[in-house]
Amino acid sequence: MLQDKVATAKKIDAFLKNIIASGAFKLKYRITVNPPVVMGQEGETPEILVELAGPDSQLLLERGAEVLRSFEVLTHEALHLHAEDHDKVSFDCRGYRAARQQELKMAAQVAAERVLKSGAPYSFAPMSSRERRLIHLVFRDHESLVTESEGEGGRRYVVLYPKNYKPARPSRR
Repeated sequence: MLQDKVATAKKIDAFLKNIIASGAFKLKYRITVNPPVVMGQEGETPEILVELAGPDSQLLLERGAEVLRSFEVLTHEALHLHAEDHDKVSFDCRGYRAARQQELKMAAQVAAERVLKSGAPYSFAPMSSRERRLIHLVFRDHESLVTESEGEGGRRYVVLYPKNYKPARPSRR
């Protein structure tokens, strides 16, 4: 739990003013403390939401929103947020996060159908910790599928397994 959300929001405001001015970005932003819960995204609503917009929005969203994620990570570092508080401060631009969450949920459904049909595990592409968490939450209460994260660092990904999956043992000759 963030101690003082209003004070944290003011620190984010000061930090973003500096980044935007230093980088000569053509961006505006809105910081919302305790944003409303969006239907279908319960449990995923941050305590502080930073929404960016403006002529340089596309720059933030290129290459899988790499610059948007960088703004978020730099803000977490500048505010010395503990890892458990990272999900409490979220950045978005042009509804990217909501669209990405829907995309991940659809990918999870397709993967589930494939695993249930084939009985073989399915590996998702590498993704951020927040995105991996979303995939784990989708399958948290599933009766016949389980998830595990594998890989290291930026190459970490989720594998979806049938619940009682046992890998085939190589035969010894």
